[in-house]
Amino acid sequence: MAIQFTVGINVAGKRQSVTVSAEDALTAALKVKNEKPKATINYVRRSNRRGDRRHPHNPIVAEVG
Repeated sequence: MAIQFTVGINVAGKRQSVTVSAEDALTAALKVKNEKPKATINYVRRSNRRGDRRHPHNPIVAEVG
């Protein structure tokens, strides 16, 4: 079962947050690192519906492959 995770990253000095569907936090972080190899992973947390609606994040990986 996939869960939505928010992954905070830093790419070339610019902070970003992306949303990833994954089974666990480690898988979510690895998916982001695979898509953006130069990114530094700052944090991984479960997505918060209320907070994420107020401050939406860019999706990077839609489904678990």
